[in-house]
Amino acid sequence: AYFARMRRGAVDPDAYTFPPVLKACGCGVGLLVHAEAVRRGLDRDLFTRNALISFYCRTGDCRSGRKVFDDGARDLVSWNSMVAGYVGCGEVELAQELFDEMPHRDAFSWAAMIDAYGKRSGGVDRARELFDQMPERDLVCWNSMIDGYARQGRMDEARVLFDEMPERNVISWSIVVDGYVRCGEPSEALELFRRMLRCGIRPDRVAAVGAVTACAQLGALEQGRWLHSYLEKKKILFDVVVKTALIDMYMKCGRLDLAMLIFESMPDKTVVTWNVMIVGLGTHSCGLDAVKLFRQMESEGAPMDDLSVLAVLTACTHAGLISEGLQIFHRMKKDFGIDPKVEHYGALVDLLGRAGHLDQARHTIETMPMEPTPELWGSLLAACRSHRCVELAELSVERLASLGADDSGVYVLLSNIYADEGMWDGVSRIRRLMSAEGMKKDIGRSVIEADGQIHEFVNGGSSHPDKDEIYMMLWNLSNMVASA
Repeated sequence: AYFARMRRGAVDPDAYTFPPVLKACGCGVGLLVHAEAVRRGLDRDLFTRNALISFYCRTGDCRSGRKVFDDGARDLVSWNSMVAGYVGCGEVELAQELFDEMPHRDAFSWAAMIDAYGKRSGGVDRARELFDQMPERDLVCWNSMIDGYARQGRMDEARVLFDEMPERNVISWSIVVDGYVRCGEPSEALELFRRMLRCGIRPDRVAAVGAVTACAQLGALEQGRWLHSYLEKKKILFDVVVKTALIDMYMKCGRLDLAMLIFESMPDKTVVTWNVMIVGLGTHSCGLDAVKLFRQMESEGAPMDDLSVLAVLTACTHAGLISEGLQIFHRMKKDFGIDPKVEHYGALVDLLGRAGHLDQARHTIETMPMEPTPELWGSLLAACRSHRCVELAELSVERLASLGADDSGVYVLLSNIYADEGMWDGVSRIRRLMSAEGMKKDIGRSVIEADGQIHEFVNGGSSHPDKDEIYMMLWNLSNMVASA
């Protein structure tokens, strides 16, 4: 706007004018600004040239950026802008070639390449090679390397590097907390988050959401409530992302009332917020409430995506709302403009299967417009046990075998179906097959929070210090149920 006013006021731009203007420009306007710089002979100025390189790379036109780079004087900023531009456009090989040609490098040069390889599938080892070659490492390079390990799920290596850091900032802590959560290690995430607080580090959004999500994964309600109170008291970026994470945590911990309080107090909600509420209601068998919320979402014109429909279909499945689920599925394309994906067909198969409509569920699998996945046949197999249909169960196992998805769980389920029907020859045959194939039943695990402590139990395990009291209580409860 100010540049346009300059032109209308006949004020001549100089070499200091174009860099900030180009930084604010989109593609079309930027081309006009470049033309204006050429017309005034200012495109040869080094600051303007660097701004042009950054502009073209930022808009995805690395070829034009390279033309500017090759045609004239360069400094370290020029090299770094072009390397970063290639990285941003996914041209890591070209970035590496230019990086190798650089007459001088600074920490930004190294960090750009480490970050590029760290975010590339299978590239983290190359990132580590560059990291080890650095003459001096700054905080950004350390964080980029740790983030690379975390993205690839290599949390042991990320943690070793984190512990070796000469200094850390909030980003360093957040990367590792978030990495533990994404890799399914919530206990480690919470332990590190608590250590972060003890060190006097104020959490950012990533760390806060990571800690809340860890509580959700563990079902650690008391720790989650303390964290909620802490975030409110310290006024730590209590935005829609953090609030949505808290809703998810309360839902997964069984406190629908607290989740609903946060939801109803939010002036702004994203599609993720709505989806989390619908999923949570469905998970807790509040299917009618989930359908009501979905209809409210529709009536308010809230943004909706394929996950919204999947969430309400799953809620209908848990609550046995067949007509509502079928109606929503058939409205997907026409009313919501959403093409059904294999996951939606899976939810439909589960809905029909649980309700005992096994032939209709099978027909859905066999006539869907895409290739069925093992999950669909697995869902039908589970329904066959509930509704005691041996023939269709055997067909489902055949289909799973043809897809290479006949693992131990599949055969254990089929064996149980045979046992329910008293078909002991079938049970023996399945057990011999599993033994011959070296299959073993997966070990069951469960986690519970008691008095703020997380306890994990493994099927057949005996390491818990209070195991005798626990088994005695279970025995007493079993007797109470049997005599009721």
